[in-house]
Amino acid sequence: MTHNLGFPRIGHKRALKFALEKYWKDERSAEELVQSAAEVRASNWRLQHEAGLDLVPVGDFSLYDHVLDTSMMLGHVPARFKPDDELPRLDRYFRLARGRSRSGTPVQPAEMTKWFDTNYHYLVPEFEESTTFSLDASRLLSEMEEARTGGVRAKPVVLGPVSYLFLGKAKESGLDKLAFLEQLLDQYEKLLSQLQAHGVEWVQIDEPILALDLETRWQEAFRTAYGKLGSCGINLLLTTYFGPVRENLPLVLELPVAGLHLDAVRGAEDVDRIVREYPKDRVLSLGAIDGRNIWKADLEQILDWLEPIYADRGENLWLAPSCSLLHVPVDLDLETRMNPEIADWLAFGKQKLIELRVLDRALTEGRTAVSAELTENRTARERRRSSSRITDSAVQNRLRSIDDSMKKRQSPYPARAKKQHQHLQLPLFPTTTIGSFPQTAEIRKARRAYRKGDMHRETYEQLMAGQIEHAVRQQEEAGLDVLVHGEAERNDMVEHFGEQLSGYAFTEHGWVQSYGSRCVKPPIVFGDVSRPEPMTVKWISYAQSLTEKPVKGMLTGPMTMMQWAFVRDDQARSTTARQIALALRDEVRDLEAAGISVIQVDEPAMREGLPLRRDDWPPYLSYAVEAFRIATSSVRDETQIHTHMCYAEFNDIIESIADLDADVITIETSRSDMELLEAFTDFEYPNEIGPGVYDIHSPNIPDVGTMADLVKKAATRIPSERLWINPDCGLKTRTWDEVKPSLRNMVEAARSLRGASERAAAG
Repeated sequence: MTHNLGFPRIGHKRALKFALEKYWKDERSAEELVQSAAEVRASNWRLQHEAGLDLVPVGDFSLYDHVLDTSMMLGHVPARFKPDDELPRLDRYFRLARGRSRSGTPVQPAEMTKWFDTNYHYLVPEFEESTTFSLDASRLLSEMEEARTGGVRAKPVVLGPVSYLFLGKAKESGLDKLAFLEQLLDQYEKLLSQLQAHGVEWVQIDEPILALDLETRWQEAFRTAYGKLGSCGINLLLTTYFGPVRENLPLVLELPVAGLHLDAVRGAEDVDRIVREYPKDRVLSLGAIDGRNIWKADLEQILDWLEPIYADRGENLWLAPSCSLLHVPVDLDLETRMNPEIADWLAFGKQKLIELRVLDRALTEGRTAVSAELTENRTARERRRSSSRITDSAVQNRLRSIDDSMKKRQSPYPARAKKQHQHLQLPLFPTTTIGSFPQTAEIRKARRAYRKGDMHRETYEQLMAGQIEHAVRQQEEAGLDVLVHGEAERNDMVEHFGEQLSGYAFTEHGWVQSYGSRCVKPPIVFGDVSRPEPMTVKWISYAQSLTEKPVKGMLTGPMTMMQWAFVRDDQARSTTARQIALALRDEVRDLEAAGISVIQVDEPAMREGLPLRRDDWPPYLSYAVEAFRIATSSVRDETQIHTHMCYAEFNDIIESIADLDADVITIETSRSDMELLEAFTDFEYPNEIGPGVYDIHSPNIPDVGTMADLVKKAATRIPSERLWINPDCGLKTRTWDEVKPSLRNMVEAARSLRGASERAAAG
């Protein structure tokens, strides 16, 4: 039996993205959006059915986020959205996600954070004393009917109750989320009853937190939950992924469910014990194909360990990808321009399902039935191993030259700070942005034309120069203190650099959802990485020539360059990180030599890449910090190094963030209402920090008072002389009509705080 845990939602060539954005702009009706979504779902189901799946997931599709969908299904809406109850469902949904839809007044949207250690962002459920639940499963039931009408054998997918509680946040001090478990289970019982009434045979119930370190009370919550749900009369496939269950394994073995799915790629260490101890009369689903990376699987090696399990368990062994295919591109067949040698090594979502089918046929019919497919797979993997593209001796030699002197600045922060303040002459509460400015239709059109060869390089560069000058003038007009060049020439903060580094490959249609309609196209790190020539110096220097104010050099850090790419699996990730760090070190030195006094090396993915288990944190954090220091430590004391992090929980690694020894860190805090400040209760952050005061993922324009209040909160934990004021993240997804008033308000907030500080100092 083969099945899938989830499929990319964005559709063929990002069809859903464009439908959503047209709806938000009032260029498409609600009915048209609903129809577009139905077409994407039908296409996904058809593709999976044709790939040979026996069970196709339904309920994995979402217009924005599956956790938000769960909140809506459970009637779990924060109190501030209650006045929206009379609005159309779509408007209520998008106001939760974005703070605004096509009707209703602006409101603070739900907090957004990373889904485990992926670059996908989910909307965080909020729990308040007044929280109640009220099931409305109409959307899921409707989609089940759609699938059946299309001739698909469907398996509904729901986020499990314990993970839903765990992934949410208590919004009131002392509130215990587990106090809501019994209420929540009542709604899940109703859901399972309704699904059973609709003839559903199996329900995939996702509990990914089983791959985390769990306190005893959360383990007990599983016993309570599945003691109740396991007797509902419907087959539950308890599903966990992203890592091993380790000490949660005895718990998993005892839960009264009809089947269990295990991530056999990242949780391979659990397989032997699960196979030995899990009852043979229950379904055991093994995620044998990697759902997180894009390399072809070693099918013969997988069969070597699967065949004895199948011989022992027979039809009660199911096969699936390790996790939802949400995290990989849809279809490699779309990549008609990729180097065929590299394409030969890859498998995207569709191809992974084909690999799954080959494994299934090999088990049920014997390897001879798929001998051609196995030979083709083996040959492709051998060609990859022997390719001259993989190894660069110069890079390998340079790695061996790394020593401790390359990992530290000339002087400690206090000495550097004095020199930097004297050199830069910035006011109290200096203002800046994170880097990017709106990627307008004009910019995107010019980039497409240039890439297709329809625009001469000189014409393209003249247009980019004009866009950069426009960004500089807008910042000067707003009154910002440290400027950026706006990144008009950049397509993506990782892809742009990868295109200029050796060892990276790129796709045309390899899009992956990050959140909502936001998609990224991760590059592929296939070989040793180096920097053939300067990447950013030309445009940053040009921007600096336009103004007397400092302009930041903008680079993407080594961990983010790695984490937001599909990374080679034939060497340690720490080695790849050091290679990228050395390439960036060269760029940092060239920027400084060109007269750039402020250089930002962004690491938003540092926390995201943190292993799920605390025992695995120290080695990861060690090489993550080391890579950043290698990239940034060659500059003079007067050169100010910034970094940026966003949309993840940073409190528990704050000491490692301090170990980066960046002079200034900017970090997301506005959606979480300065929750990061809790980290400073017991830890005195030594350097400068810019807690974001402006939520750039919402179209709402922040007011002066709200931003000033957020900075005042920060000033209770961090000395004012070490505070910066900035947005949460880059502004590329916003419009100039939103950005200009927002930045003016942000600068006005800074000026009001300076005035208050001066008055307080005067007595």
